[in-house]
Amino acid sequence: MKFKYQAKTKAGESQVGNVEAASRDEAVNILTSHDLFILSVEETGKVRWYDTIGDIFNHVSRKDMMLFTRQFAMLLEADLPLKTSLQTLKQHLDKQILKEAVGQIGEDVDSGLSLSQSMGRQPAIFSEFFVSMIQAAEVTGNLKEVSMFLADYTEKEGTLSSKAISAMIYPAIIVGLFAIVVGVMLVVVFPQITPVFEQAGVQLPLFSRILIGLGKFLSAWWPVVAIGMVIAGIFGFDYFKSEEGRALLDDAKIHLPIVRKFYMPLVLTRFSNSTAFLLKGGIPIAQALEIVGHTVDNVLYQDVLHDISNSIREGELFSTVVTRYGDYFPPLVAQMLVVGEATGRLDQIFMRLAAFYGREADTVINNIVDLIQPMLLVVIGLFVALLFGSILLPLYHLTSSVGG
Repeated sequence: MKFKYQAKTKAGESQVGNVEAASRDEAVNILTSHDLFILSVEETGKVRWYDTIGDIFNHVSRKDMMLFTRQFAMLLEADLPLKTSLQTLKQHLDKQILKEAVGQIGEDVDSGLSLSQSMGRQPAIFSEFFVSMIQAAEVTGNLKEVSMFLADYTEKEGTLSSKAISAMIYPAIIVGLFAIVVGVMLVVVFPQITPVFEQAGVQLPLFSRILIGLGKFLSAWWPVVAIGMVIAGIFGFDYFKSEEGRALLDDAKIHLPIVRKFYMPLVLTRFSNSTAFLLKGGIPIAQALEIVGHTVDNVLYQDVLHDISNSIREGELFSTVVTRYGDYFPPLVAQMLVVGEATGRLDQIFMRLAAFYGREADTVINNIVDLIQPMLLVVIGLFVALLFGSILLPLYHLTSSVGG
């Protein structure tokens, strides 16, 4: 959801803008984390499916952000002033929406806002994690180091996401082609041969009768079925964009056995990477967990990390609290946190966890790719056998009756 806000900075300057968040409370948390005194926060309207059609053609992709972040880091590494770096970026960026955002950031910085505050005014482009890292860099004075980390981090995220998407492309193509073949058989082939069996008085097997009946229904009512599927898709898309739908989908990612095997290493890698560098940037652990909740893209994890953050503020140990959330954090995480708390090197522990789960994510994705192809061929082969068997078996009975 998108919220319009009015606020004042610590310097007393008025600030108006929009922020995207799952709820009004989350929007307030995002704004207050940017050191803004909030005057009003109002929902601008629920985002519907038709509101996002234009975003397909006008949005900042992961690749765009990877290029922007790497170029920004290289300019700072070359000891160019911030103002000059932003001007240079604006001249060399190809994406118009990103170029306009960088131009606005440059103007905001010239007017006296910090870089993190300026980026925070572009929530559709810069995530809360990105802005918080820049804010931490401004406090600790290591903007170059943090910008290089953000460049590496964005590229690693892109690599993981690309691997996950690539793992699903082949199965999706095979299933799609099979669905087309089944549709042609049901709508075109079966209605043509059914009268032959009826005239010959051949008794059709139950599976054949089911498929023929389904083919007749689709042939007569395919416009209604197509419209119904489109409407169902629209309502489904709209529902899963809502707070309840997102929670349901995120719960399935965590608790469905096969999906969990695939999803957990990815989310734990992102969680560990984000936490490690927030701690290195000087962010307290409780505040870091609040910020990380917005980077894992899972509302259930966000709630859990919020609860853990509150428990830490009340004096509990991180390692002790984590053990209460076994569905979200494997025992290894709690064991490693005990070591980190004992040695005072939590940031290094999280770097090791990130490396471990990064390797596990690669292994799981590769194994899924290796396993899913033969399994898919076997499953589709069985369905093809049933499909053609429903035709060949009656044909065999027909030729036998004619020969007899």
